[in-house]
Amino acid sequence: MQHKAEMLLWLRPQLECKDVKTLASLKRKTEKAFKDAKKILRRVPDMSVTSWFLVSSSGTRHRLPQEMIFVGREECELMLQSRSVDKQHAVINYDPNKDEHMVKDLGSLNGTFVNELRIPDQEYVYLKLSDVIRFGYDILFHSSHS
Repeated sequence: MQHKAEMLLWLRPQLECKDVKTLASLKRKTEKAFKDAKKILRRVPDMSVTSWFLVSSSGTRHRLPQEMIFVGREECELMLQSRSVDKQHAVINYDPNKDEHMVKDLGSLNGTFVNELRIPDQEYVYLKLSDVIRFGYDILFHSSHS
């Protein structure tokens, strides 16, 4: 299955034709193909162009799935080996309507921070590209790869 970016790239022909009829015909065909592609994409709501990652200061990349994951020291999908991180420290969840991830602190002792601001316990905060997320004293960066 192709990603949106690949499909849109395919729909943009490079034209150097000066024949008006040919240009008009190609334009109609391209517009029809674009409409058809949009219909297909509407039928596949979970197809995202972007893959989101958390990147540690050492460069380790943690791919964020399109589902809820727990962050902590023990029995979590994203485990951080730090005494400043609780056993179950935070949750990262995915909002399919906005195609965005959000983070929620689970009442941890040392807190969860987004761009150096401590987020309130039990409240989701949406993540943006290049946000700096800190769980206790462990820093991760929110990045993407298309």
